[in-house]
Amino acid sequence: MKILGPLLLCFVVLSCNTKASKHHKSETPPNIVLIFTDDQGYQDVGVFGSPDIKTPNLDQLAAEGVKLTSFYAAQAVCSASRAAILTGCYPNRIGIHNAMMPNSSSGLHPSETTLAELLKDNGYKTAIYGKWHLGDHPSFLPTKHGFDEYFGIPYSNDMWPNHPQQGPVFQFGPLPVYENEAVIDTLTDQSQFTTDITSRSVDFINRNKDTPFFLYVPHPQPHVPLFVSEKFKGKSENGLYGDVIMELDWSVGEIMKALKANNLDSNTLVIFTSDNGPWL
Repeated sequence: MKILGPLLLCFVVLSCNTKASKHHKSETPPNIVLIFTDDQGYQDVGVFGSPDIKTPNLDQLAAEGVKLTSFYAAQAVCSASRAAILTGCYPNRIGIHNAMMPNSSSGLHPSETTLAELLKDNGYKTAIYGKWHLGDHPSFLPTKHGFDEYFGIPYSNDMWPNHPQQGPVFQFGPLPVYENEAVIDTLTDQSQFTTDITSRSVDFINRNKDTPFFLYVPHPQPHVPLFVSEKFKGKSENGLYGDVIMELDWSVGEIMKALKANNLDSNTLVIFTSDNGPWL
C-alpha cells in the first residue's frame, strides 16, 4: 500500500540493520528524521519543477537520495493523513477521518501503536516539534504516543482567533503552545514559529548524537494563514507562499547541517513529504 511508504522504508532500514547486527554487534541503529509540511504541493520545490521557488537544500536531498514520484496520502485532510503516517493504519479504521477541531472529544486512541512507540521500545529517543493535530485532550497528546519530547501546537494554525476569516466565524480561543503536556504560551505571532521549530530540532540532534533517535518535524506551514520570518520576507519570486517554502527549505538545511556536524548524516534516514498535497 503506497500510503505506508515512509513507514515501510523505516522498517526496511531497521530490519536490514538488525540482520547486519548479528555480524556487527557494534553497529548503531539508524536515526530517523521525518519532516512533514502542511498543505504543500509537490511542484512547490525546485526538484519537482518549480521555476520560481528556490529550494537548494531539498534539491540536494533529492539528488543524494530517492524521489518518490508515485506516493499517495490516505486522506486529503490534516488529522487523517497524520494518523496514517504515524500508525500505518487507514485512518477511518481508527476513527480519524477529518481535521479535528479544538477541544475535540476524539483523537488518536492510546491503544493505537505509533512509529514513535515502536522506536522508543527499541531504545530510540523520540521528539516531535511542530503541529500534532491528533487530539488536544491530555490522553491524546504526543507524550502518550511514544514521544519523549513535544513542542508545538495541538491543531492547525488557522484554528486561531486572529484568523481574518475563520476566527470570528468559529470563535476560536487562543492557540496554545505546548511543552510536553503543559501549555507554556499562546501563539499570537506565527512569523517566528518555523525558526523555533528548527532550533528545537537542531538542539535535539545535538543532545542525542550518541543515541539513536526519531525526530518528527510536522511544520504548520504552508497551511494558510501564511507566515514567514523577516529574513525570508520578499525573497522568492512567488509572493508570500514562495517565501514560506524557501524558509522551510532553509529549515531542512539547518537540520542537515546538524546531522553532518555530528557525523550522523551517513547513518540517518531523512524523509521529507507533505501531509496531503496542496490546499484547495
